[in-house]
Amino acid sequence: MRTLPLAACLALAACDTRPSPMPANTCGPQLFGRPVAQSGLGAEACGPSCACGGGSVDSSEWSDERLDRLRAWRLVGPPVDVSSDPYAAPAPTPTPGVCGVVIVDAAARTYRLQTYRDEAEAADAGARLTHADGCGACSTLADLAVYGREVDLGRKVQDCGVKALGGTFETNVSCLEGLGFTPACARIWAYNTRFTRSRCFAVCFPLLEAAYHLPDGGLNACLDCDERESGPVFKAIAGRTRRNTGIASAICRPCAEVRAFAHDW
Repeated sequence: MRTLPLAACLALAACDTRPSPMPANTCGPQLFGRPVAQSGLGAEACGPSCACGGGSVDSSEWSDERLDRLRAWRLVGPPVDVSSDPYAAPAPTPTPGVCGVVIVDAAARTYRLQTYRDEAEAADAGARLTHADGCGACSTLADLAVYGREVDLGRKVQDCGVKALGGTFETNVSCLEGLGFTPACARIWAYNTRFTRSRCFAVCFPLLEAAYHLPDGGLNACLDCDERESGPVFKAIAGRTRRNTGIASAICRPCAEVRAFAHDW
């Protein structure tokens, strides 16, 4: 079936809502994640550890003590500017490299973020890696704490979007900040939600309570649409994702897509 633009799709009821095929998992049969009831997969298909290419990922539980240590750190320097809608402009080019945390004052628990070409350059600079790809709006340790705490973060973000339907864009931002996101990170999540609603509403509305995964492990059509339509801009602006940070979530992923980092602060 030919896939039509959204306007034509809604007018002609001719959407191709079939999800993309499940990516090949080259690191073993089990996906990486921490399944919940709505994941649609059990522990035999998805778990918080896997090995790939000689490296291992093991996303253990995030204790309250561990989260408190993260939240005690304070970013110095200006945050990423997300005051305008990045989806209203041509898609930005993702920043390659890795994102490192540079300690400014250990006693005062202050730090700054720096993008490095690779892990070797970060190590030479004395930085501690926090995720793959360049730093962005969600690269702070405060945002890392939210990612680690919320196993089903997508559901919480969706709930904020639903609550904001009768309000304004800032209503959604405030709800996301209430989850613990920094203002810049909350804004890119809100822009992502709004763009996904504009592009994927016809696909997503019937699937609000659907399992996240198909029986073969692939994403349902709504999550697949969000990833295709909104994902590239979100990743470029946010910097941090659960996959490039090594955090297991309710959405299970092939191990080959996941990067492992130590987050012991």
